[in-house]
Amino acid sequence: MLSILLVACGGDEETEEDTGTTDGEEASGIEEDTWRFITEETQGQVQFVYAEEFAKRISEKTDGAITVEPYEYGGLGSEVDQVKQLQDGAVELAVMSPGFTGNMVMEGQIFALHFLFPDSVETTQEILNTSEALNTDLVERYEAHDITPLSFWTEGAMQWTSNVGIDEPADFDGLKMRVQESPLMMKSYEAYDASPQALSWSELYTGLDRGTVEGQENPIFFIYDAAFHEVQDTMTVSNHNNYVAMTTVNTEWYSDLSDELKTIVDDTVEEMQDWVFEEQDRQNSEFLTEMENDTENPTEIIELTEDQRAAFRELAIPVRDYYREEVSEVDGAILDKLQEEIDAAME
Repeated sequence: MLSILLVACGGDEETEEDTGTTDGEEASGIEEDTWRFITEETQGQVQFVYAEEFAKRISEKTDGAITVEPYEYGGLGSEVDQVKQLQDGAVELAVMSPGFTGNMVMEGQIFALHFLFPDSVETTQEILNTSEALNTDLVERYEAHDITPLSFWTEGAMQWTSNVGIDEPADFDGLKMRVQESPLMMKSYEAYDASPQALSWSELYTGLDRGTVEGQENPIFFIYDAAFHEVQDTMTVSNHNNYVAMTTVNTEWYSDLSDELKTIVDDTVEEMQDWVFEEQDRQNSEFLTEMENDTENPTEIIELTEDQRAAFRELAIPVRDYYREEVSEVDGAILDKLQEEIDAAME
């Protein structure tokens, strides 16, 4: 009886030797670690809340063993600095725009082509989810530079702001249009006879205020939350493009993950696609309403008709030949495959 009582009393106690766990290791077998996740946006904006939600899900799936630390824009330098940090392995994960890698991964400039994706943001997201041209062919181009894109997603349709009120191509004549570090972005606006200027977004508000640049493009949520509407009189709802972001990782770090952790990361990235689509839609809708009701900083909202958009599209389409002949390192093969995928999605 004494033996039975002793066994019963000690049955719920496990030693470190029994469980096989050690300090710094969870019962799941995943060692404690911290992953740094940099974004190009600030707290509350789509990329940053994406990183926060990603961190929450990773923590839950690893029983708290893995801590993901989101960094807002500027915390670790400029957009270009952040790309270099990911390449070097100084950070493990990043949300980045292909525009800031345009001089490194030439094919990534494909997202600067105007009127390439469908008008429907939802259809565009479906293409980003399933495209072989992007998720296989383009990914390989990035991996040659130690960056692995795990997903592509839209932050919403792009709109133009200015003080001139853009409703026809002639309104761009000589306009100092801010663009990212992408030769193709510059070519896209040169097609409208604008004068594109590369500028980091950290300098954009001041640049617009002082007239260093006179116009810019971004999704609605970003235009309002970054207060560009305070220094721009008009916003043109052009839907000429989508702001595409990539969830990326350092290639070597990702390759060295255990199969269990890699599966956790992959599954989380995949399930976040629907989450971030709903988040960007919510933010773009809510900030449009706020802009419309902002009497302190009133903004004239110009909605282009289909005929007006067609005038811009006519000038934009020839830039695709420039991409094939002057930018692409594979003779436009990725663009051609993507165009086939877009056409199939539109049928």
